[in-house]
Amino acid sequence: MIKLEQYRDTWLAEKMGEVIGFYPREFYPLDNFSSFKVEWDGYLYSSLEEAYQAASFMGSDEELVEKIKHSHSADEAQRIAYANKDKQRKDWGEVKVEVMEKLLRLKIEQNPYVKKKLLQTKDYLIVEDSPKDSFWGWGPNRDGKNQLGKLWMKLREELREDD
Repeated sequence: MIKLEQYRDTWLAEKMGEVIGFYPREFYPLDNFSSFKVEWDGYLYSSLEEAYQAASFMGSDEELVEKIKHSHSADEAQRIAYANKDKQRKDWGEVKVEVMEKLLRLKIEQNPYVKKKLLQTKDYLIVEDSPKDSFWGWGPNRDGKNQLGKLWMKLREELREDD
């Protein structure tokens, strides 16, 4: 039997044992790994995740930027970036939230369905329910910063004001 470290859906882990769930949920378009293309800086990325990971090396390692651009998936782009964190641009910690916000705006502008799904969240709290990431999501203890959810809620409010 395979023992997975973490499950996104704890019900599956508790009730079903060896089941791995993969069916996307209703608001999956808000996920950075979802297959909504984002054109940025003259390049069409297959997902926001790929654009974000490439941005972390812009100006510091252009070979890695190109490698990420030609990766085969958001997961592969993330793995390349994580394996090369020591080569990220020096100011990445200070600019990554700003870059993410810019990319989310592009995703909304270029993908009307993403905008529609965002507005369908009404006044609900939006949470990037990652069991691992305590910065962008709520992390393993559900007490993380949820920066991605906060950005989505900010953009949702701006869209409402524009309408």
